[in-house]
Amino acid sequence: MIKTIMKDILNLCKIPSPTGYTEEAANYIEKRLTEASVSFRRTTKGSILAELGGEGSPLILSAHIDTLGAMVRSVKSSGRLRITRIGGYPEANLTGVNCTIHCRLTGKSFSGTFQATEPAVHVNNKLGEEKRDDTNLEVVLDEKVFDSSHVEELGITAGDFISIDPATVETASGFIKSRHLDDKAGAALLLGIAEGTDLTKLSRKVYLFFSNYEETGHGSAAALPEDAVEILAIDMGAVGDDLSTDEYKVAICAKDSSGPYNYEVTTDLTRLAVRLKINYAVAVYPYYSSDASAALYAGADLRHGLIGPGVSASHGYERVHRDGLEATYRLMEAYITVS
Repeated sequence: MIKTIMKDILNLCKIPSPTGYTEEAANYIEKRLTEASVSFRRTTKGSILAELGGEGSPLILSAHIDTLGAMVRSVKSSGRLRITRIGGYPEANLTGVNCTIHCRLTGKSFSGTFQATEPAVHVNNKLGEEKRDDTNLEVVLDEKVFDSSHVEELGITAGDFISIDPATVETASGFIKSRHLDDKAGAALLLGIAEGTDLTKLSRKVYLFFSNYEETGHGSAAALPEDAVEILAIDMGAVGDDLSTDEYKVAICAKDSSGPYNYEVTTDLTRLAVRLKINYAVAVYPYYSSDASAALYAGADLRHGLIGPGVSASHGYERVHRDGLEATYRLMEAYITVS
């Protein structure tokens, strides 16, 4: 199953889907669910809700298909684009990165690059000292444009979405390097559960929820099944600082910026990982929140938890390993099936 999961990650990472522009990614998810003979529906907001089956104590497994990105804020007199970020992508991580502008009115796409306003060291000797923000980071179009009128003739206007080039690479040693592993890896793991789990062995009723507004904070805030009693978000396990998480483990989050996750859920997942000898780490993330916490903020009366494969360089050029994906898949499958 892990080969299929990794293939889905590679495919999903290459589909542009900044928050608010997720139709193509949603279509991919629906195609894969259809191939797995799993019933689903699209919510009004554009999320995807699938039902795997099972009876009793309904659980939602949630992942998000939207990614970080940007939008055209304005067209400058120079013919370059001022941007506004979608989600928390540090501007420093965008410098020199290729992108695509998706025209809302025409449906056309144009390539470009995020650049400092004065990107040449031979011209700007303060380049390395500048704090990057939307006043000195812009998109340079790969078109012969010299002023705003040329850009407008292309059909590019304020409000057009900008997707960040994922630069997706799979290595022979089992790594996937890409932007947007947050949370294309989680979405692919949910597809793996849909396709690879023996649904006759489900220990409870299980839903899959693919949200499309997580990066702006309200992904799972609506349209959750009314009978659900628990939500388990499948997202990245960030690596760094004093954490024991790495790319070869499944991370079980005990607390993030929204507060502690449900004691019983987190404890059950940890004990299950110990019993099955799954490589895991319990993590505390002070600058993180998930679809599970979004559901509770919206008033959902649910037990909630968060797990995910270890992902390095979060909100940058990220990396995940086959071992971490497999550990996460094993823990997910064990949590929803009869042992």
